Amino acid sequence: MLKRLSPAAVEAYHGDGFYFPVRALSADEARGYRRSLEAVEAAQGGPLRGELRHKGHLVFTWLDALVRHPVILDAVEDILGPNILCWSSSFFLKEARDPAYVSWHQDATYWGLSEPDVVTAWVAFTDATVENGAMRMVPGTHREQVVHRDTFATHNLLTRGQEVAKVVDEARAVDIVLMAGEMSLHHVLMFHSSPPNRSHDRRIGFAIRYLPTRVRQVAGSGDSALLVRGIDTYRHFEAEVPPARDLEPEALARHAAIMKRQAEVLYRGTSVEPFR
Repeated sequence: MLKRLSPAAVEAYHGDGFYFPVRALSADEARGYRRSLEAVEAAQGGPLRGELRHKGHLVFTWLDALVRHPVILDAVEDILGPNILCWSSSFFLKEARDPAYVSWHQDATYWGLSEPDVVTAWVAFTDATVENGAMRMVPGTHREQVVHRDTFATHNLLTRGQEVAKVVDEARAVDIVLMAGEMSLHHVLMFHSSPPNRSHDRRIGFAIRYLPTRVRQVAGSGDSALLVRGIDTYRHFEAEVPPARDLEPEALARHAAIMKRQAEVLYRGTSVEPFR
């Protein structure tokens, strides 16, 4: 029995490669998460940058709570089944009138995972609109992995500035417009991108990457993940530990080691400084 999504929603996800919108948080909860993020940024003197933008659920208790949120996990379980790992998470921050963008790409390209049975839950902390750079997706492009090229473009928010090395039929693209607190779900092979923010406010999204416990890392050793629902009888990933409190030294040390190992996978074959 499905827990959160309707049969039509699950069918749409499998047919199109994505589904939206799904109400994950109330508007008040979304504002609370934005306040938590911006309190961290105020203490650090600017927008969240570098490694802390990634796997923040391992150093912030409020993000640990979010990746375990029952509404999010219910929807993910409807697609992946009951045994779920959180493999990674990332903030996608676009400042007002900022040239930052995301090129057309498939998430799976450099992740090194054994199979493409992976769901990204993209949670909107603010509204995601056409004006402020909402994601765009091309239905049905999740059927196969295609060749990418690396650009390392200055304003590209992706790790390698990677982009699909073929012409994308943008006329078929769907704008993934979300209200604060809503989320979209997309397949790891989905062609997707997002343009710059042309609005007067920030666009804040938090992408959580979930996978079933049977998936493993094949491009490196020592990869890790956090069990967020069910049981893990496979143990392909080292078990991650949630933070006891925000930015605790032990959690920061664990996070730094984990990010170093993940960088070896994501940036393999390049000499570029990881997580700019």
